[in-house]
Amino acid sequence: MNEPQASPVAWQPLTPRGVAAFARAGTGRLWLVQTLVALGAAGAITWFVATAWCPTIEAAIERLPDSGEIRDGQLFWPGASPMRLAEGTFLALNVDPDHTGALRSPADVEVEFGRSSIVFRSLLGEAELVYPPRGAFAFSQPALKPWWGAWKPAALAGVAAGTFLALFVCWQLLATLYAPVAWLIAFYADRELTFTGSWRLAGAALMPGALWMTLATVLYGAGAMDLLRWLVAFGSHLPIGWAYLVLGALAAPRCADALKRRNPFASPNRG
Repeated sequence: MNEPQASPVAWQPLTPRGVAAFARAGTGRLWLVQTLVALGAAGAITWFVATAWCPTIEAAIERLPDSGEIRDGQLFWPGASPMRLAEGTFLALNVDPDHTGALRSPADVEVEFGRSSIVFRSLLGEAELVYPPRGAFAFSQPALKPWWGAWKPAALAGVAAGTFLALFVCWQLLATLYAPVAWLIAFYADRELTFTGSWRLAGAALMPGALWMTLATVLYGAGAMDLLRWLVAFGSHLPIGWAYLVLGALAAPRCADALKRRNPFASPNRG
């Protein structure tokens, strides 16, 4: 008499069988793995912001004049214009009150402060954000340098926390959306998979794509990948999850007592 095989331990979602193992594991095991992956992704994005954008922001603050502010929806700029504040590979900051476009930068992201709005430019196109119609905001070196020094750690902590929470919530929502697909695939393939197991399998299937995006972000920040390739990596991380969803469902154990489907239009055998 054959003894039933023990369920594989769910510990890595990098193979179809590894993803399928989470269907029989507890939800706590899935959340533990998702937490570790989310921490890695949050760390990569925070590192990127700290090393790729923060030095340019700090250099731009150093070049600001001793006076200047944004008040009631208007930039009051006493310095020469247009003016390049700072430029790096990843980020460029300019002041161009009339948005003449005279200081176009090859940086991946360009931020241009105009008289009444900020213009953002990148490979994805151009977007404009108008200043708040009420209130006053400092735009000078003596005011912004100590402010940035005091709030930079909190800003980076906010990036890390926001990334972690956004990923974790999105994964739960996507797992809920994908679970019926995994369940249907398993049902028609005669695989043993409950609906709650399908939800856990779907949550685990998202992890390879997230790990790929984390690696791509590190490579981009290190200069080994340009913005276009990073965008391609971003566009491919969801299809990676879809592939693992299908393969994981097919890797689930076969039903021991799968019912043989009969053709309802066939005549029954007669003795």
